[in-house]
Amino acid sequence: MTGSLRKIVFFVSLAAVAYIAYAYMLRPANRNFSQQKLKLESKRQKLEELQQAKTVARDLDRQLEQLEDAISFFESRLPPHSQIHKVLQQVTVIAQRQGLTTKSIRTLRMEECNGYVEQPLRMELHGDFNRYYSFLLELERLPRIMKIKQLELNKDRVNEGEATAQFVMSIFFQNVPG
Repeated sequence: MTGSLRKIVFFVSLAAVAYIAYAYMLRPANRNFSQQKLKLESKRQKLEELQQAKTVARDLDRQLEQLEDAISFFESRLPPHSQIHKVLQQVTVIAQRQGLTTKSIRTLRMEECNGYVEQPLRMELHGDFNRYYSFLLELERLPRIMKIKQLELNKDRVNEGEATAQFVMSIFFQNVPG
């Protein structure tokens, strides 16, 4: 064999080895590398989604705690229904302390809702207008949830500065299953 033929055979065999190495080693390795890269990218994306979900869950936990605190606060201001007489007594004592005359107190139909009971009372008081205002301010300071609706003030035609107030006051209680 001559030197140039040897070089050509060597070059062809070198090219064949390079092609075989590329076809049977590098191409499968590149495909495997691409697949692994896609899997890694997919896992990275899932991890980011998990991080976002974790952040949302933390925010939801915090909001849930705030809601539980708010529910506890309002439940603490809702006495058991068995204490209606105490609340009524407090209201009448406040009216008497303010110098108002209680003409009538009538209970209306109780309304039950989820978690609480609303007991409306129709009241009629007589006295000085400024004392009504003080009465309402003192009611507002009670540690109870109450609502006054349908307030009607009628001026006393005989006594200057005095009036008769008719209103419905709703007192809210815990709805304890019995």
